[in-house]
Amino acid sequence: MPDYGHELSFGTFITPNVSPSDGALQLARHSEELGFDLVSFQDHPYQLAFFDTWTLMTWVAAHTSRVQISANVHNLPLRPPAVLARAAASLDPLSGGRLALGLGAGGFWDAIVAMGGPRRTPGESVEALDEAIEIVRGIWDVDDRDRLRVDGEHYRVEGAKRGPRPAHDIPIWVGGYKPRMLRLIARRADGWLPSLFGLEPGDLARANEIIDETALEADRDPRAIRRMLNVGGDISASGTEPFHGPAERWVDDLLPLAVQDGISTFILATDDPAVMEAFALEVIPALRDAVTEARGLEGRAPNGVRSAAARAKRIAGIDYDGLPASLAAEAIEPGDPGYAAVRNTYNRGGAPGLVVTPRTVEQVADAIAFARHQPVPLGVRSGGHGVSGRSTNDGGVVIDMSHFAEITVLDEATRRVRVGPGARWMDVSAVLAPHGWALTSGDYGAVGVGGLATAGGFGWFAREHGLTIDHLRAVELVTASGELVRASEEEHPELFWAMRGAGANFGVATAFEFEAHPVPPHVGWAQLAFEASAAPGGVAGFLVNWAAAMVVTSRDVTSSLVLTPSVPGLPHIVRLLAVVDTADSGVVIERLRPFAGLAPIVGQQVQMAPYEEVVASLIEHAPHDEHGEPVSRSGLADTFGIQLATRTARLLEKRVSHFVQLRSLGGAVSDVESDATAYSGRSATVSIVAQGSEERALDAEWRQIEPLLSGSYLNFDSSLDPARLARAWSPQTLQRLRALKAECDPQNVFRDNFNVAAVRDAG
Repeated sequence: MPDYGHELSFGTFITPNVSPSDGALQLARHSEELGFDLVSFQDHPYQLAFFDTWTLMTWVAAHTSRVQISANVHNLPLRPPAVLARAAASLDPLSGGRLALGLGAGGFWDAIVAMGGPRRTPGESVEALDEAIEIVRGIWDVDDRDRLRVDGEHYRVEGAKRGPRPAHDIPIWVGGYKPRMLRLIARRADGWLPSLFGLEPGDLARANEIIDETALEADRDPRAIRRMLNVGGDISASGTEPFHGPAERWVDDLLPLAVQDGISTFILATDDPAVMEAFALEVIPALRDAVTEARGLEGRAPNGVRSAAARAKRIAGIDYDGLPASLAAEAIEPGDPGYAAVRNTYNRGGAPGLVVTPRTVEQVADAIAFARHQPVPLGVRSGGHGVSGRSTNDGGVVIDMSHFAEITVLDEATRRVRVGPGARWMDVSAVLAPHGWALTSGDYGAVGVGGLATAGGFGWFAREHGLTIDHLRAVELVTASGELVRASEEEHPELFWAMRGAGANFGVATAFEFEAHPVPPHVGWAQLAFEASAAPGGVAGFLVNWAAAMVVTSRDVTSSLVLTPSVPGLPHIVRLLAVVDTADSGVVIERLRPFAGLAPIVGQQVQMAPYEEVVASLIEHAPHDEHGEPVSRSGLADTFGIQLATRTARLLEKRVSHFVQLRSLGGAVSDVESDATAYSGRSATVSIVAQGSEERALDAEWRQIEPLLSGSYLNFDSSLDPARLARAWSPQTLQRLRALKAECDPQNVFRDNFNVAAVRDAG
């Protein structure tokens, strides 16, 4: 029989004994420490000497961090499939996506009946398992908006709610030996899990033949079904029978099972920690080497095996078969169960044809090379906030950099920090806090580093310490040609200039080096609510007076206003959020005093808090609503007078915007020369962002605002209108960017954003 080529994995099969009470847990933890990939437990609820397997698995999940967890296998007749599915979908995210679902059709029927379960014939058991798998997968299919209905002979659900969403594509492994069960496995399961001590010579080959033939008839690739095997024996024995003897004999016995019978997961059935250790240290590495030698290759297992139904959801225009082998395991297609978790961003629905999640720089280069030849949009995603919408798309390719999330302190003396683009700012602040450092960053903790650090970066220290890009000292990126480049003031300085303000046009950043700034242990954190409609001049007067106060206040204060439409008949409430960068509570009160008189205060919370807690408290939880398509418009204003304030307030009065935010700028942002970076909004004192749901209505009002603006911040604007380039960058900056684009990306690979078209410098 063929070697299905899967990468080898190894597990343990532990008895869930009640005595000692921590015995099974300690064996599971020992398995993880030894490097096993899986811990599994038999499930016999009628055994008084055994812990309930599901309860034990939950306890083990809470006390381990890496190892996969599964029953070996669940006794389905005593576990209703809808409840079992929901339990699995709950434990999976709680464990960090480490659950597998092992299922068995039954057995020991007298004991099952004694527990209130049914008695089934072998044929009925297979039918019931088939129906159960349909229910389980239906509960997990949260993207289907209809209630789940299955009218089976053995299991029925009549309008069950789906969910919760598992953290990953939970594999279903089925134990069984008879032809009818094997055919079910070929159609329905992700893995076949028999035990060696239940097989006769030749059984594996015959079973594989049935599975393979049935899979092909069902238009499934046989490689989609992982072949697993429970094995047991005695490593310390000196006999001649299989699996009794030293490690060398075990390797000799296991090798043909791997390369001839396609077994890729070996699960050691033992409760002896010494046997576990001997197997992990002596058998596993030797068997890996032997399998590699027997295969004659060092490559990974074939990945990306998909059913006909999954392949039917592929998007025209994408060469799926041309995806490099290095990316196969990191690619998610519309037909994959994990697709729903990666298709959208924070508040924007998307339907990309392929999401690639590279883990290495080489894979990033391979992803760019692949995308370069696809006639579809290309999006690059860091943390997944993506207000502008460019980090997802419809029918295109997305390179998701979320695995590049490492944060490392490089040099204590210079406060130099290396940060991956997929890290989120709340994680960055938590790593820097013990050092007494911070980085001015996005308002919200869930914002990713990559998008902010290539566009500008407004944050709570902007007026005192400048933009995020002002603290960038080097960036590593993969260019359109696939070359890894390090850009800094000394290396590729022109590219470094461009990456600070227009980076999305020039490559995919894989790492940033920042110079952090000091921050006190606690800062002032104010959240105030004003009855803005009662201010002199109403809401518009309130906005003007806030902007004027910000211009003259100390630089250690940075604030923003959050405006939403008022409730008819009630006062218009506006929220002010502010950080005061001082540990002196008296100074905090003094800094806030001028704002207290802007309008009647109807709610307030002023506290001293660590900066990392401020950032972590502002986390927007992504709804991942596929229908979410908010329209966003952004502007920068050098001065914020009554005319601009009146037109901004009108966005809410006419209800064309459901959310408007004003951020204070100036100060240290304006200290930097306008041509020092590609960001062109240095003279602005206020940033304006407006979001709505009807583009035509919002644009009609926004056109009244634009003549009063001095620029635009592209990260907050969802429009792809090329005319907006002139508002985001000065003519000189735009010309310089276009010349560099012609040099670095002449094919315009990175075009699906605010695209700087490549134009050769006429001079």
